Amino acid sequence: MKHEIPFRIIVDGPLDGVAIRVQKGKNDLLEPSSVAGSKVSFEFEITVDVDGDAPNFLGKFAQGPKDSRFVYVNSGTYAGQHPTAWGRRAKLSLMSITKQQVQNAIENGSIIETTMPGVGRDGGPTCASVKGLEWKVVSK
Repeated sequence: MKHEIPFRIIVDGPLDGVAIRVQKGKNDLLEPSSVAGSKVSFEFEITVDVDGDAPNFLGKFAQGPKDSRFVYVNSGTYAGQHPTAWGRRAKLSLMSITKQQVQNAIENGSIIETTMPGVGRDGGPTCASVKGLEWKVVSK
């Protein structure tokens, strides 16, 4: 059975003056849902099929093949900002999200959320595969 599950990505401490957007499909970009202090948040829904042993993430925000789905968080030119010296994409894997977490979100009307750092080790926007993400189910 397929369900629309709400997701929230919080970018903690992004670089000042550098645009950040979540990628939707191949070319569309999602504007932030909120900007509060040093945190930029994005809220959107992902279709999740829970019929198998593991959740299958579907739809325009879920990128990549079935066994390694992820969400792109784009910055700089990839976020539609011109001119800028930055053009990066951070890849947030969805594969650590369990079927139980999805079921909890469905049953409780909750949201699945993670927080990622806005700046990478090189001092630029976070890019490539983001390690150590913790997806959790939280109240809306």
